[in-house]
Amino acid sequence: MAPAPWDSIPPQDKLFVLVTGANSGIGFGIGERLIDEFLTTRPLTAHLVLIPTTRSESKSALTISGLREHAKKFATTSKALRSRVGPSYNPRDATKRVHLLSIQIDLCQFTSIRKAADQLINGTLTSIYQDDDFFESLQDIKIPRLDAVIFNAGIGGWYGLDWPKVFHNIFTKGLLQATTYPTFKGSLGGHLTKPLSNTKSKAANEVMGEVFCANVFGHYMFAHRLVPLLQRKADVSKTLNPGRIIWESSVEPVWKNFDLEDFQAIKNPAAYESSKRLTDILAITATLPACQPFVKNFLQIDDSEKKDTAIVPPNQYLAHPGIVQTTIFPLGAFLFFWYKVVLYLVRWMGSPWHCVTSYNGALSPVWLALEQQEALDAAHAERSKWGSAINRLGRQRAKKDEVEGWGWDGKVESPSVTRKITGRRPDAVDLTEERRIEFEALGAECWREMERLRKEWESRLNEV
Repeated sequence: MAPAPWDSIPPQDKLFVLVTGANSGIGFGIGERLIDEFLTTRPLTAHLVLIPTTRSESKSALTISGLREHAKKFATTSKALRSRVGPSYNPRDATKRVHLLSIQIDLCQFTSIRKAADQLINGTLTSIYQDDDFFESLQDIKIPRLDAVIFNAGIGGWYGLDWPKVFHNIFTKGLLQATTYPTFKGSLGGHLTKPLSNTKSKAANEVMGEVFCANVFGHYMFAHRLVPLLQRKADVSKTLNPGRIIWESSVEPVWKNFDLEDFQAIKNPAAYESSKRLTDILAITATLPACQPFVKNFLQIDDSEKKDTAIVPPNQYLAHPGIVQTTIFPLGAFLFFWYKVVLYLVRWMGSPWHCVTSYNGALSPVWLALEQQEALDAAHAERSKWGSAINRLGRQRAKKDEVEGWGWDGKVESPSVTRKITGRRPDAVDLTEERRIEFEALGAECWREMERLRKEWESRLNEV
């Protein structure tokens, strides 16, 4: 195992971040924005270790190459960086504090999840792209911990546009609402994960819905296995913040007809939206008392541990990127161009959610990864869904978004307050105490079911 270039740096001046699905779209934008904001906000001696995950070595090589080119360009052209250092500024001093490694993982293959987690915990990582003068060479590097994991990877499960619904949406809702909460995406449905192995055993041939697995359950299994890197010993937590699990949701989860028994259904016509609704419920209710028995199992918390060996579990947060133009929704080149034009138009019309670019959409998950722990705690950030918001002039901020049955932070607000909040769904229903109680009960039920599924599939894995 080779020494790492950050070994001599104090623990609090090192940040280890893993991003799933980072080879394109919002995931790549998260990588770019993490680099930029880390270099411009953290101490000039601090080091960032960024671990983008992809599904193949070739994609990892291209991702690392692209992020290095971005870091090199930013370090060379950034006036903010130059002003922090002064006349002696050298771009190479900045890029040598950014370290890029990658692992391969397919979230629809549980053997791949187990292998990736084992490599991170027990193995080493090596840079798979030739280094140059701007970056340190990385060979057989051991990762001591993870400070944040951003669960961005996912699939939409759509074939394209349902044109009759396109026109119906626009004429009945208006362009702004139709492009923010669309119901015109044509769902494929019925896609399944691959069997666990090629053997004839019953356990090896079990499958589940691909969208549910890629968007929620694969991340859930991965997070459980990464807990040893995300948790902190009580004495270490005095200098290091708790680890952070950042779930990425969407601006458009299904609000109505959400049935716990159907959320993993193979032929669910709203599989993507349902998976994001489930993500909202799990992340928001993770700290609630009714969910704690299941969350503790998920985070591997042992209540019998003594105080002098107590473990501080990771915190869980929820983000969404707003409306972003990416290839997750299949459109031809002609429609892809005009879709982008429409998104800018809708932003000009007053929508706070139309970020358009992946870099803009990356704001909220990057903010949750980099913000000081004291600020997150003061904002009770774990109780809200944080969206990447933008105004007509392109100015951005992390903005609380409403979650059906929970509101913005679990507080019952008067209609005089909620009417003034921008970015609400047109069919939004104000939170009541009764609805909040129902949401908490739903959260406990979802956590119970997810833990049951996790143990069931872990058992099947052990049989293969």
